Amino acid sequence: MKTKKTLIIDERTPLLLIAGPMFAEMFLNILLNNIDTFMLSHYSEQAVGAVGNCNTIMFMVILLFNIIATATSVVVAQYLGAKQYEKMNTIYTLAFSVNLFSGVVLSTALVLLRNPILALLSVPENMRPHASTYLAIVGGGMFLQACYNVMLQILRCNGFPKVGMYVSIAINLINIAGNYLFLYGPLKKLNLGVAGVAISTVTARVVALTIALIFFYKMQIGKISPKLLFPFPVSLLVKMVKIGLPSAGESLCYNFYQLVLLRFVNGMGEDSVNARVYCNSIISFTMCFSNACAQATQIIVGHLVGAGKEEAAYKRVFYTLRVSLPITIAIGLANWQLSGYTLRIFTANETVIRFGFYIMLVDIFIEIGRCLNMTMVTSLKASGDYFYPLIIGICIMWGVGATVGFTIGVALGVGVVGIFMGTATDELVRGFIFIRRWRSKKWLGKAVIERNEERSEERAAEA
Repeated sequence: MKTKKTLIIDERTPLLLIAGPMFAEMFLNILLNNIDTFMLSHYSEQAVGAVGNCNTIMFMVILLFNIIATATSVVVAQYLGAKQYEKMNTIYTLAFSVNLFSGVVLSTALVLLRNPILALLSVPENMRPHASTYLAIVGGGMFLQACYNVMLQILRCNGFPKVGMYVSIAINLINIAGNYLFLYGPLKKLNLGVAGVAISTVTARVVALTIALIFFYKMQIGKISPKLLFPFPVSLLVKMVKIGLPSAGESLCYNFYQLVLLRFVNGMGEDSVNARVYCNSIISFTMCFSNACAQATQIIVGHLVGAGKEEAAYKRVFYTLRVSLPITIAIGLANWQLSGYTLRIFTANETVIRFGFYIMLVDIFIEIGRCLNMTMVTSLKASGDYFYPLIIGICIMWGVGATVGFTIGVALGVGVVGIFMGTATDELVRGFIFIRRWRSKKWLGKAVIERNEERSEERAAEA
């Protein structure tokens, strides 16, 4: 069944037509997280560090959900680009069902194992009660995020990038209202604190998933039906796992690497922990634009590769870098210069602000490398070259990033700023390696769809 589309995605599609709504969506999502941090910072600094640790853990879990979500993006984009619509509903149903099942399993695991996980990360004792509460509530509802991630990829690839933006507006309003009610408003007398913030977050995710499903059916994009899983499409699932596992594995490796760095920072004291949390809140805005451009490019490249237009896909990636890299550098410079003011939104602790100033200076170099990485890696995945980023990621993250971070931050005593210097080295080295890979064109011929079937049959008939 051919989907109803409002946006034709091909080599002529303007980058910002897709990246613009995605940027707005990401910006609003980041705003939601920062509102939690801002509101909690006026409630309890221990709560800020606790939620920061929990968000790092849960982000790592989300990457497991992205095994299927990432594969969904690649497969859907290539099949739509090749105009092979007959398998779409099976793909949609399989992706949604697998993520729902895995989401429930991982949500249960987070709730049951939350305290051992917090102990493993050496979360400070005064933060653990808050962290345990937040992880029990938000972690228990992670299956909602798993399902929403799949639906969001389906909507984006079908030419509806604005839906995520509208959803983000809705959940931000819900989150702000909920936080206010529980922390400062009429429900303050319940003394729920972090639990109230967690309830607001889960409620917002319920609304997000509901809106995505309603839009999916209203626009007649397709259908999700258990009947399509009988007989079970084993070959399709294997194909998606082969795509998603190394793709998500690269991201999972990165975030496990970040967890190890977080453990180093947790051993440096509360000021270092909070400096990292506050700076990451600001840094998330810095990477927002380049991330949106990278994800938009992934969709466009996927459609072009599916349509057999590899040369157009090759050029499209470098066009993205010409747009996103200068803007990313400008935002990074501005964030560094303004950090003395922006950090005071969160705290009046001069030690934290001093740490933050130098972190934001180092982050300029992190964002240059990260912009290169996100653009090149998403494009390699979209073309079907998903093993190379995993291999390079593992080697450079641990061989360079963790080693340099530990040496400068811990062994030489530079502290939390030294940890960020290790991350900058890692991002830059990987970025230039991936540019070389894209230029080599070794990703050609790795498309996941069999778009040459009809041509092969025609050649056989002619012979």
